[in-house]
Parts: sequence; structure tokens; C-alpha cells
Amino acid sequence: MTVPDVDAIEVRGLTREFGSRRRPEAIVTALRGIDLTVRPGEVHGLLGPNGAGKTTLCKILTTVLLPSAGSARVCGHDVAATPRAVKPLIGIVFGGDRGLYGRISPRQNLALWGALYGLHGRELRRRTDALLDRVGLGERADDRVDGFSRGMKQRLHLARGLVSDPKVLILDEPTAGMDPLAAYDFRTLVQELRAEGRTVLITTHDMAEAEAVCDQVTLIDQGRVLATDRPEVLARRMSAYEKVTAADVPAAVAEDLRGLAGVSSLERTPDGRITVEIAAADTTREVLRTLVEAGVTSLATVRPGLAEVYRHLVQDRGMRVAR
Repeated sequence: MTVPDVDAIEVRGLTREFGSRRRPEAIVTALRGIDLTVRPGEVHGLLGPNGAGKTTLCKILTTVLLPSAGSARVCGHDVAATPRAVKPLIGIVFGGDRGLYGRISPRQNLALWGALYGLHGRELRRRTDALLDRVGLGERADDRVDGFSRGMKQRLHLARGLVSDPKVLILDEPTAGMDPLAAYDFRTLVQELRAEGRTVLITTHDMAEAEAVCDQVTLIDQGRVLATDRPEVLARRMSAYEKVTAADVPAAVAEDLRGLAGVSSLERTPDGRITVEIAAADTTREVLRTLVEAGVTSLATVRPGLAEVYRHLVQDRGMRVAR
């Protein structure tokens, strides 16, 4: 597949509101001036809690919704001005049962979907068989889909998203319901898609998955982009939130640590170790100094993973859904 010269996805100042301007108090702003760039052949993760705006952004990119302000382009084509040019370029993979017909087989599902893209005859049959084999459903190609597990349905979703040979693939929670082995196979498939020059945008709540497969990660909350970078760079940038673990820490020393400015929490595990969570850049050194002066020799620092980065960036949002 030839990699285009233009950005695969280019979003500038994108805003989307829901509601009537006749009742301004009822307007909900789902996206607030989003900027996002995804390069061709890149696997890009879009992470955020429910209500963050991820699904709204994907619906705009797939021409399902129009933006209220700003612009979005897919391979250089404006999604609002030229939706017919955008649709053949994208493949969409939803989570759950959306988009699948349970009373027919995987082969028939793909044939139906492929026909919508103008595929037919020998080419459609060849592509259908190849895709079902690729996602591990070749031996179940003629079984009814309503008898499949959720993980098997997710595999079929992946095949369906690829049937049109898209340049840009948008995956919405692609490993939901998959067992660990199937999730591993999915990661291998994503690597193959990258090698083919396809662009993949993944929305997910699975931080470990994003770290495993994504070249870039965008954290989004309350309709705003919080940060975009490589997963490991985000973790380094958030090194202020390191953890320190230690064993054989006297209770009095643990209480001293708990009282240090910049220590957000201290927990003791069942085996007697403590975990000190840091919330200020200069605190790690002070925690280590206190432990060493107390004679503690079994200790280590732990760099935050993407989960910790995300949690600190959204701060105390908790389970509240953004308006």
C-alpha cells in the first residue's frame, strides 16, 4: 500500500455541540477546539473516560456527524465538504454487536458489507476467505454469528473493517471481550497493518494495550486534548508521579514519609512492603533519603505507566461524566 504524502488525519479547532441554541442552558459541548494530527502508517491511541469525546470525534471522522466548528480531514479530504471522498478511505470497527447480523454467517456478513463498497464476484470471495483466515475464523466461516462469543464477534468486526481495503482504520474498543490469546493475536494484526502502511486510530480504556501497540497516544478528557506523545515519553514527562517501594520500613518512618510535602499516598501491602506515591518532582529524592537514613536497604523507584499518567492528568474527575 502506498503511503500518502498528506497527514492521514488532520483535526484543527474541532468543536461539536449537542442541543438547541434556543435553550443555551441545555447545550452540551462534547469537543472543545480539538487539535490532532495522525501521520500515515501510524498507530494512534485515543484514550479517555466515558464522556471524554472519543466517540464523537470518531463519528465526525467517519462522516456520521458534522462538526459545529473547526475542521477534520482524512487523507487530505474534508469530512464535511467532501464526505464521498472520505468514506472509501476508512474502515470502521465497533465494539459489541453493532454492525453484525447474527442470523447469518461471517462469510455472508462480509459479503454483504463488501457489496456496499462495490465488491462482488471472485474478488469479494477471495477477500472474504483471506480475511476470515487472518482473524482466525476460517473454520467458522459458515456458522451463525449469534452463536459466537463476544471475542469471536470482535474478530469478525476486525475482518469487516478491512473488507474495503481502507487506508485508515478506526477501531472502537477492538479487544473488548477477547481472551488474552486473542488480544495478543490482535496486537500482531495491528503490527501487520502498520507494516502495510495503513493508519490505525484506536479508542480504548486499556492502558496496557495502548502502550503495547501505539506509536502515539492522545489523552482526551472533557472534550479537550490533555497531551499527545509516545507512551513512554508521556510516562517520562510525568516522572513527578514516580512510586517508591520499600521493605522492612518501621511504622514511625512510614508516618514520617506520609507527612512529607509531595507524597500523595502511602500504602502497606500484605507482605509488609510500602508503596509511596509521589506528586511533586523533588519529592522522590527526599523519600529515598529518609529511607536510607533509617537503614532501609530494600527499596526501588517505579516509573509511572500510562494508567498512572492518565489518572494524574484527569486529576480528581473520578467517575463523573463531562457535560
